[in-house]
Amino acid sequence: MNPTSTAPTPMPYTAPVGTSIGHVHLQVTDLPRALAFYRDLLGFEVTLLYGGQAAFLSAGGYHHHIGLNTWHSRGGRPAQREGAAGLYHAAILYKERAELAAIIKRLLQAGYPLRGASDHGVSEAIYLDDPDGNGLELYWDRPRAEWPTDTQGQLTMYTHPLDMQGLLRLAE
Repeated sequence: MNPTSTAPTPMPYTAPVGTSIGHVHLQVTDLPRALAFYRDLLGFEVTLLYGGQAAFLSAGGYHHHIGLNTWHSRGGRPAQREGAAGLYHAAILYKERAELAAIIKRLLQAGYPLRGASDHGVSEAIYLDDPDGNGLELYWDRPRAEWPTDTQGQLTMYTHPLDMQGLLRLAE
């Protein structure tokens, strides 16, 4: 199949139940600055350093959730937000609502700029850019039984303002 074609594949395929997206690997322009953000501010642990060129970070001892490298990007331009194809954002899922509240409080206390905050019905999320302009979503999922559905049982996600003050009360 031509990779630029939009024609459907001849045989339908559904990804197996349990399939998930594993890790994100980002090109960064300054590894120490990226580590200051992902390790020192967001709290990911470094599992492996490749000198001053790359780092792998995780939560909870996994081999890595985030890869950072400067192999082709050291000293380069930040990620482009508009006018170019690329990753819109990577999403970091927190297991509990209170964990999301704690990281938001930490970011706000550090004066780190947020781009947005939304309640999507299925989840609550904040949006920000890392120091290289890579978009990030930090979120938690509501229990599936609480997801909004229509009268036919179809999912009806939405984008409403996030109750930031209510969420932050969990981090007090």
